[in-house]
This record gives sequence, structure tokens and C-alpha cells, in this order.
Amino acid sequence: MQDNNTGAGFHFQALTPDLILDAIEDLGIYPETGLLALNSYENRVYQFRCDRGQRYVVKFYRPERWSDAQIQEEHDYALALAAQDVPIAIPVILNGKTLHTHEGFRFTLFPSIGGRAFEVDNLDQLEAVGRFIGRIHQYAAQGRFVYREPLTPEILGQASLDWLKRSGHVPVSLRLAFFTVVEQVLAKATAIWQGQDFPGIRLHGDLHPGNILWTPDGPGFVDLDDARMGPAIQDLWMMLTGDRSQCLLQLEILLEAYGEFCDFDTRQLVLIEPLRALRMVHYNAWISRRWEDPAFPANFPWFAEDKYWEQQILAFKEQLAALDEPPLSLLPY
Repeated sequence: MQDNNTGAGFHFQALTPDLILDAIEDLGIYPETGLLALNSYENRVYQFRCDRGQRYVVKFYRPERWSDAQIQEEHDYALALAAQDVPIAIPVILNGKTLHTHEGFRFTLFPSIGGRAFEVDNLDQLEAVGRFIGRIHQYAAQGRFVYREPLTPEILGQASLDWLKRSGHVPVSLRLAFFTVVEQVLAKATAIWQGQDFPGIRLHGDLHPGNILWTPDGPGFVDLDDARMGPAIQDLWMMLTGDRSQCLLQLEILLEAYGEFCDFDTRQLVLIEPLRALRMVHYNAWISRRWEDPAFPANFPWFAEDKYWEQQILAFKEQLAALDEPPLSLLPY
């Protein structure tokens, strides 16, 4: 999940290898290896080993996206979670700061977390992840974000739809069909959302399996870039994969482990499909907003093809049907 509209026209051409190395060395850290680019399109993230043998990840934030206060709030939250023994990647404090600037770029160093991919279909791993999400939310509910954007249908859904209508990226011949079904999906998702009144907590915000590494000691959480206030289910639903029976089994394991540390209001399960709908709209708008960054046409070439939008129309029709289905429940519906 990405931001609402900022940083749309920026790209990273000025972020050269020499500039990256100069920025790191200004902090008294001297890379011994080359820079290994990690999989990140929104920001630019590189792994390296320094001359003292320590492995780091350096993250350069997309300018014009988050404010300094929003980034610092993310850093402070990560440090607070780590103090609660949550295994999460935390920014390195250098010269009393976690957020640094070089040639107009803001950047942060993190220790590199070694590990392999989290296997969402491994029920033992899923149980451990559920336990730690419960620990995260137990602490998260004790305070609020001041500067981070909240998770709402207006910010993630309607603003994304408005952008797509202005963008010109949806082929003319498919605009009526695409925007008609997306408007129907958003209307239904928003109505379900507004029919609930769940307290918002501080979220990871983008807790899909790719943001969890499996280490020798268990799960390691990374990338709080999209931390925001919202319902607890946002940090759980992306763990559910497969058909309905598989999702129910995964959900039962997650929530049983989660409940060791934090109570979960199962009425929030009604928000899973609305959240999925918001993510679908927002994802399309995110690519559209970033299209002027050369990395996006290079890595998402299908976004400019009619076939992609035809597939999206079908996907949104399926999502419209999913919004009418009974929500997942651990009790007979």
C-alpha cells in the first residue's frame, strides 16, 4: 500500500551510486562491498557490508511523499516496538539521529535482517506470526499516531479513483466499463465500512508475507513505510490465502495465537473484503501516480496495455460479488 498523491512526478535519476556512497560515508560508515539493490519501487533500498563486517540496508525515501515528522514517527514507533522485544527492523541511531539528509535526499540506515521468505502456508510459522502481531497490537493500542495518514475509504479509495479518472491511463474504449464497476465496488465497500465503528490502532499498514522474513529465531518484520491508524484486521487479512476453507483454517490459527497477547473483535472480519477492494483501487492509482518514474514503465509494462485493464474489469466484478458474500466467520453464519 502506498501514499495518497505525493511524490507523483519525482524519479530517482539523480540518486547515483557515488551520491549513495558519499551519503553513507558522511555518517562514518564505509561500505566494503558494492550496493545490492533490493526490491523496492517506492523508495530506493540497497544492502551492503561495511569495512567492520556489519551488514546494513540503506533506504532513500522518495522525496515529496512523507514529511520529516511522518518519517520520524515511523522510526520512533519501530524503536518502541523493538524495546518491547518485537523482532522488527529498526533504524540505526547515528549522531543522535535516525533520519539523515544528503544532497536533498532523506535516508536511513537499518541493520540487515538475514532470513528466508515467510511461508504463509506453513501453519507453525503462521502461528508464530500471529503471536507477534498480537504483541505488536497490544502495544500499538496504547497510543496514537499524530502525523501518519489514517486508513480510510476516502484516502485509499475515492482519492485513488479520482486520480485514475484524471490520469488518462485507462484506455478510452474501456473507461466506461472500468469506472462503472470500480464506482460500484467502492460504494459497496464504503457502505460496509461506514456501518462499523471499530477503534483505530497503530498499524504496520502493509503486512503482507513479503514484509516478513523467517530467521533462525522466528519471524522478523520489516518496512513500516505505510504505518497508519486503522482497524486491527488490516494487519491480518493479507495472511489469508487459498479457498474459503483454507482461509478459515489460517484465520483460526492466526487469531488463537494473536489472542495470547491481544483481544480481537471478530466483528472486524466484515472489513476484509472492503479492505481488499480499497487495496485493488489504490494499487492501480499508485502505479499511475508513479508512471513518470522510469522504473515504473520498465517494471510494469503491462500497465499500458488494454489487456491489463480488461483483466482489471473482471477482477473488480469478482470483488463486487465477494462484497455480497457472507464474511469469514469462525462461527456458523
